[in-house]
Amino acid sequence: MWALSEPKIDADFLLLDEAQDTNPVVEQVFTAQRGHAQLIMVGDSAQAIYGWRGATDVMTRFDGTPLALTQSFRFGPHLAREANRWLALAGAPIRLQGTEAIPTRLDTVETPDAVLCRTNIGAMTQVLTHLQAGRRVALTGGGESLRSLALAARDLKNGRPTSHPELFLFPSWGELQDYAAYDPAGADLQPFVDLIDTHTPDALLAAVSQLVDEQHAQVTVSTAHKAKGREWPTVQIGNDFRPPKDAEEPDAQGRPVPGPIDDAEARLAYVAVTRARGCLDLGGLEWVHDHPNGNPE
Repeated sequence: MWALSEPKIDADFLLLDEAQDTNPVVEQVFTAQRGHAQLIMVGDSAQAIYGWRGATDVMTRFDGTPLALTQSFRFGPHLAREANRWLALAGAPIRLQGTEAIPTRLDTVETPDAVLCRTNIGAMTQVLTHLQAGRRVALTGGGESLRSLALAARDLKNGRPTSHPELFLFPSWGELQDYAAYDPAGADLQPFVDLIDTHTPDALLAAVSQLVDEQHAQVTVSTAHKAKGREWPTVQIGNDFRPPKDAEEPDAQGRPVPGPIDDAEARLAYVAVTRARGCLDLGGLEWVHDHPNGNPE
């Protein structure tokens, strides 16, 4: 409603950040200021990860002078090489350079500062894992998303339908169990089913109540989407970043052929691996090194 009122923002310079994931309404308001203000967009097209909710990369149609920054001041050359692997897979034209003075390494991390997951379900698993290890755990964005998943699971187990957007299609817990176990499309839900069957919804609700603020946490758990723009000294990638499904046809020797890596998934992986300053544990993305397309340069 505000945008439809054709507002004028009284400024000489107007800057739009995260321009690669811009709401079309925001774009309309922003570009309408061109008559009286200098417009500046800042963003990284390779980090466009919200297209699924209607965001667009408005830099691609912005009438302006492009200026590229490819030098990272967050991490060193080793991590830059890993980032460039995902940039190539995403079809991005740029490549990063790390700062030589920053000794970022790729290694296994037992007690990371942050764990980045692909899904809310993956985040729930990591929260439980670290709580059971006796660590103080924070969840980026708070625990409401996990709480709603646990409540939805409790409803299904009690024979009631749920309105949760990830689970509302299932009339019962048994239907969800069968879908996760036997339908290839349900593989992403299997960890959640295992989690609920092992720990019960009430145990997950109790875990959510134990979450602390980030300033008091020993480890922060986040989805990769919510981690965009953030950074931590040590980062571990959650194990719910799975490789693409194998192609339907095996190779000449009858061996399975890994399927192609989706552009959107490559962009999300790029965001995830570039959150670390000191050490990155590739964890759930380690499979890319064995993928036939995983070493493009």
